[in-house]
Amino acid sequence: MRLGVLFSGGKDSVYSAYVAKTMGYELSCLISVYSKNKESFMFHTPSIRKTKFQAKVMGLPLVIRETEGRKEDELKDLETAIKSAKEKYKIGGIVTGAIGSVYQASRVQKICDEAGLECFNPLWQKDGNAYLAELLDNKFEVILTGVFAYPLDNKWIFRKIDKKFIAEMDVLNKKYKIHPAGEGGEFETFVINCPLYSRSLKFCGGKIIKEGENAFRGEIKLK
Repeated sequence: MRLGVLFSGGKDSVYSAYVAKTMGYELSCLISVYSKNKESFMFHTPSIRKTKFQAKVMGLPLVIRETEGRKEDELKDLETAIKSAKEKYKIGGIVTGAIGSVYQASRVQKICDEAGLECFNPLWQKDGNAYLAELLDNKFEVILTGVFAYPLDNKWIFRKIDKKFIAEMDVLNKKYKIHPAGEGGEFETFVINCPLYSRSLKFCGGKIIKEGENAFRGEIKLK
């Protein structure tokens, strides 16, 4: 089956695409929704416009749709993007990086049902610690591009997910109930390199922006 990937550039969407490909699915395109609402209920926003760099090294076309990010209305923009991908790239399904958000998964499922597409969620209900370990085992290089929960602060921005990170997240999970993989919105990520890429993206630093008492966003620079 030819699949379109609902793509944010973060670890979940990239890893779900990787899992789908290893299972024999054909990845035909990436679908990114650029939301103007930094607190979007549906879409990852830090560094979302950098997905064009990832699409290039993945050798896949990128379908882009802009949205104001108003709750529920943004779903119409997602629906438009998915239908456009179906028509242009003849996809039979959508792969998502949903892990535990019923709000997100149910809405994508509804759009797929109405469009006559399969909805594939390969990471659904995956254990957070096991998932992070899988990322490392499969040579994923991932950095944080946003943190949005105490006690995470600006020192976490641009950190790589590595064994030390996993150990620290395990402690924070036990003490503060932070999800190890950030599924509660505690942090956002960007994939610098993985087996789907023809080459690693070159991370050239970036700017850290404070957006609240416990909210920091990183604007990355790439080559």
